[in-house]
Amino acid sequence: MRQLLDAEQITAFCRDQAVWRYEDSSLVRAITLPTFLEGIALVGAVALVAEELDHHPDIDIRWRTVTFRLSTHSAGGVTELDLNLARRIDALACG
Repeated sequence: MRQLLDAEQITAFCRDQAVWRYEDSSLVRAITLPTFLEGIALVGAVALVAEELDHHPDIDIRWRTVTFRLSTHSAGGVTELDLNLARRIDALACG
C-alpha cells in the first residue's frame, strides 16, 4: 500500500502548484479550455498518462471545464502517486 502524505507535504505542494487545492482528501484542479473539444482532447491525453502510471483520476467534464480529482483510493488519501499525476496533468494543460 502507498504511504499517505501528511498535511505539511500536501500544503507545500498546493503552495508550489497554486492551481491545485486540497479538498475532501483529494487534490483538485479545474481547467477551463477554449472549446469543448479541447477539453475532451485533454481528457484523452490524461487518460493515456493515467494508464501509463496505472493511477486514474476522477474526471468531471462540464462544457469547457474539466475537473480532475486525485486520490489514492486504496490508501484513503493523497500519496506521491497523486503528486506525480498532478504534475503530469499540469504539463499537458500547459502544452
